[in-house]
This record gives sequence, structure tokens and C-alpha cells, in this order.
Amino acid sequence: MNIAVIGTGYVGLVSGTCYAESGNEVICVDIDAERINALNSGKVPIYEPGLEELVRRNIDEGRLRFTTDAADAVAQSMISFIAVGTPMSANGAADLSGVMSAAESVARAVTGYHIVAVKSTVPVGTNDKVQAIAQKFGKHKIDCCSVPEFLKEGSAIEDFMRPDRVVIGSRTEQSTAILRELHSSFTRTDNPILIMDPRSAELTKYACNSMLALRISFINEIANLCEAVGAEINDVRRGLGSDRRIGSSFLFPGVGYGGSCFPKDVQALIHTASENNLDFKLLRSAEDVNNRQKRSILRRVRQHFGDDLSGRTFAIWGLAFKPRTDDMREAPSLVVIEELLAAKAGVRVHDPEAMDNTRKVFGDRISYHKNNYEALEGADALLILTEWNEFRHPNFQRIRSTLKQPVIFDGRNLYDPSLMKALEMKYYSIGRRPV
Repeated sequence: MNIAVIGTGYVGLVSGTCYAESGNEVICVDIDAERINALNSGKVPIYEPGLEELVRRNIDEGRLRFTTDAADAVAQSMISFIAVGTPMSANGAADLSGVMSAAESVARAVTGYHIVAVKSTVPVGTNDKVQAIAQKFGKHKIDCCSVPEFLKEGSAIEDFMRPDRVVIGSRTEQSTAILRELHSSFTRTDNPILIMDPRSAELTKYACNSMLALRISFINEIANLCEAVGAEINDVRRGLGSDRRIGSSFLFPGVGYGGSCFPKDVQALIHTASENNLDFKLLRSAEDVNNRQKRSILRRVRQHFGDDLSGRTFAIWGLAFKPRTDDMREAPSLVVIEELLAAKAGVRVHDPEAMDNTRKVFGDRISYHKNNYEALEGADALLILTEWNEFRHPNFQRIRSTLKQPVIFDGRNLYDPSLMKALEMKYYSIGRRPV
């Protein structure tokens, strides 16, 4: 099929590339000419494992190209996916100006029957507004549908090519049949294609992310309780996750969730409930728990060193909100670094991919190190905030000899406390007894 993808951010670029990889001819559109030129030369502006190779291959094989000309891309296509950003406003509502602008551009450019499929995460009822715009500006039949994405940064290509499910919110048999066929190649292992109305599809996306945010917040609260009563979170987690009704996924304690989805989507669902005279107290509590959890490691730092951190220096391993990405949006490291700086402490950082994005935030207020061991030099302690594989089996003797004191604050529970005891390291983790 001929496909246009409006927006070359994370969702649009991954989606367009994966549609091309399955044999479709795809044109991705963006208003940023510099970004488009870079993409046409095979340079990917985000870090996602495997993405750059797929982009280059599909460009070389003629199935994928990038342009700033939305009208031309839409005119050559039967389906246009809208994948523009929906940033969160001050009151938690999603900013839909980009979605509406893209919808109008598509509607004006169609040359025959066309499907507008909204892939951006949007509040319930947005698709109705997109359909109204299509009817107002389009001269041909346009079916507006909702096809939400369920991509995890760091494994987005695998998630797209082998999804747990595909959700299609559509109004007509024609659009349903075409979108089902387009996505059938991704569900050959009998994972379901779920057909529903657009409003249900829009809500499904928010419900999924909010449920995962709730699970993370719940296990973090249990971890905090473990510390208070002297229990071990790993034992509790195994007992909890072995219940088939519950399962073990997203039950790993840490320093809180971040990224472009969970914080924004939780806020948006709270806002949608409020607009419909509902107080989503459960999600409000999850949000409060997450905000507190981002500061939990600092509480342990102050318990060890005292409230006065001025003059001390801390090394941080891991800056991105999760491994296998360079995304710093809502990352716990942002909160930790700001509070350390406010306490007049020095900060030395390392991350395998997120250094450039971190520099955009903090400038020269902290020091950046390409090697994780270099970040330890002159530091009083090590803080681990992202569970990169590179950090799981470090040279502990080198850590011990480089730090001023053999102290590790582990926000991701990477290490075995018994090993830390054997190595005579002072070790603080989440939901476990300190060493």
C-alpha cells in the first residue's frame, strides 16, 4: 500500500520505517527541513536499537523516503497516519494543535478515497474532531480512524513488528478491511487485531499506560514499606508475581518512571476524567508516589552523609529514563541532579547514549564523562539511576579504589547485597536492607 506518515518523531519514524520494512511504499513528512535532509541521507536523529539500519535499507530499496511536502505525500497515498506530538499543557490536557493542523493538511490534499489514521496519543473524542475537519476540508470520502501505538523505547521495532495486539478504531467496513489487511503481516502468530470504535481505541491507549504506571507505583510503595519493616522486596516481588492473576511484569522497584508516555498519559487521563466530572483518585495517587520516588535515593544519600552535601561530589551512572534510549524526558536523573546542585554538591555523569541530551539541560553545571569509571574520579559516592547492561557487572575493585569512599546508592537494584557485603562496600538499594 502507499502510505504517508505525518510527523517523524519517535512514533512516526519507527512506524513509517516498519511499514516500509513489510513491503509498503512510505513517505514520511515533517516541517523540519534539516531533519528531513538528514533522514534522506540515512541519519537518524534518535537512538533506537536497529532503527538506523532499517531506515537506510528501506531508503536504498526505494520503499521509504522523507519530504516536507505533505500535499504531495498525501496525494500519492491511500492512508495517512498522523503521528505528531501532543505535548502536555500546564493543566494536564494534551495540546492537539499539531493533530488538527495535520488533519486539515491531509484533508485538503486527498485525491480520492482516503483513510486518516491517528497514531498520536490523543484524548477520547479527538477522532470525532478529526473526522469533522476531514468533512469540512476534504473533497473526497475520508474515513478517520484511530490506530494507537504501543511501543516501548529500546524495543520499539520488535514491538511494532511483533505486537501483542493491534488496536483499530474505525467506523466503516471499508476502512476496517484496509487497516486489517495492512496490519495482518504483523500478527501472523495469531496475536489479535482488535476492532472497536475510535473512542474505545483512544481510551485503550491511555488505560494501558496508566495501568503500567499504577503497577510501578504500587511496587515502589511496597519497596518503601519493606525498608520500613525490615522485609526484602525481591522476595515479596517473587511471591506477588508468581500469582497468575497478577504476573511479574512491571513489578521492579526503582527511582520512578519517566519518558514521554507514562507521565503525560497519566496526567491526560486524570484531566479527561475531570472534564467528565470524575475524580481519578487512584491515578492522582500514582502520580504523587512517582514524584516522591524520584527523590527516594536522595533521602538515602542524606541519611548516609547528613543533610549538608555542600562540597561533596557524586558520580551518576545512567541518565536516560530507561536503558536502550537517549530519551531524557521526565527522567528521574533530572530531579536527582537538580537537587544535588541545589545542595551545592558536584555532579559527574555518564550514560552510554543520553549525554548530548543531558548537556542540553544542564550545560556546564555538571561534568560529562565518556567512560563510566572516569565519572568516579574524585567522587564521594556512586549513584545508579538507569539499568544499562554495561553497569550490571562492573569492576568493583576499580570502583572501590577510585571513589573517595566505597559507597553505592543503587536506584535500580542491580547488585546482590551479599556480594556487596563480601566486597566490603557500603550499599543502599530500593526495598532491601542496606549493607
